Amino acid sequence: MSTVTAPNRWVTITSTTGLASVFAGVIVIQAVAIAQSWGGNYWLWTTAAALVVCVLALLRRRWPGWPVVVALLVAALSILIARLGELPAEPSPALALGLSVLVGAAIRNFRHRPAIAVAVAGLAVVVGSELAARPTAADIATVTVINATTWLAGVAVGSWLRMLDRRAEAVADDVRRAERLDVARELHDVVAHHITGVLIQAQAARTIARRDPEQAMDVLTGIETASSDALAAMRRVVGLLRDADGAPIEPTGAERLDTLVDHFRSQGLAVQLDLIDDDSDWPPEVRSTVYRTVREALTNTLRHASQARSVTVTVGQEQQAVTVEVVDDGPPVQARTHHRGGYGLIGMRERVETLGGTLHAGPRSGAGWAVHATVPLSARKPR
Repeated sequence: MSTVTAPNRWVTITSTTGLASVFAGVIVIQAVAIAQSWGGNYWLWTTAAALVVCVLALLRRRWPGWPVVVALLVAALSILIARLGELPAEPSPALALGLSVLVGAAIRNFRHRPAIAVAVAGLAVVVGSELAARPTAADIATVTVINATTWLAGVAVGSWLRMLDRRAEAVADDVRRAERLDVARELHDVVAHHITGVLIQAQAARTIARRDPEQAMDVLTGIETASSDALAAMRRVVGLLRDADGAPIEPTGAERLDTLVDHFRSQGLAVQLDLIDDDSDWPPEVRSTVYRTVREALTNTLRHASQARSVTVTVGQEQQAVTVEVVDDGPPVQARTHHRGGYGLIGMRERVETLGGTLHAGPRSGAGWAVHATVPLSARKPR
């Protein structure tokens, strides 16, 4: 199995490093400006407060809850100290920038009421900065304009990302639901097939028992086996819904995979197929899942790495599980992680996990992409 790393790891590292650089630059510029204009050691206090909030903003992914609360308290404390000590107005631009990132992240990730509470608390900081800066002036203080702008930016970006996340979750839920319905339809047909066999063998047993009771025992053994298969398939149906527009299972197996690979070869993919010789003992739902997993993996390769020089499809059996691996040598992962699709992968994982299996997909070390699925066969054993 090829080594697969988390596809978002480098994106997270890059974005965090970039944000840290922005914070550092703003803090340094702010410290120099305050030291030159205000004098004294005030720049030490305002820099320390801004540094605390900016570090909390960088830690928002690791601890999504308390950093924004602490940052709001630091902002409120800095306003109070500035007011009582007759110091330059707070929060400073660097502190306001870090707080904006935290407010946006909270609006994106928190539940509805906590998100609103954080947004209101951020607005209270803006109002507090104005009251502390110039409580009797007719115009708005510059620090208030900066804080209001950053607060609005945080709320706007957080709300926009929240909307995109909810939309993506809704689409993913639809994909999972459709895949579950598809699996339920197939398993329903499998169970119906087993029950029909049980019925036919039971009728035959009644006839044979009248002539040869010993031979009837062989028929009863077949009924037991068929019943066990039916129960195993029925367990997989539990929790799934039956699509009203039922359809028979697609023919699957080695001959269909050969045809599938030939289809992708005709579209320019250099696909190599390493296939187990005999899959006749696999349940129909397992064969169907293997076929669909290979099809989805090759489709993703054709869409996002059509320049891959080779694609290897390996289907085998390890003890009581079927393994599927699709590996390509496409471009580095950076060229493929910005794609906002991936719903086919969600459906593929849902299908595999419904049958008790596992699926891993992601970039390989160096270049290329790998999909590895394991689907158990143990469910066919009598229980």
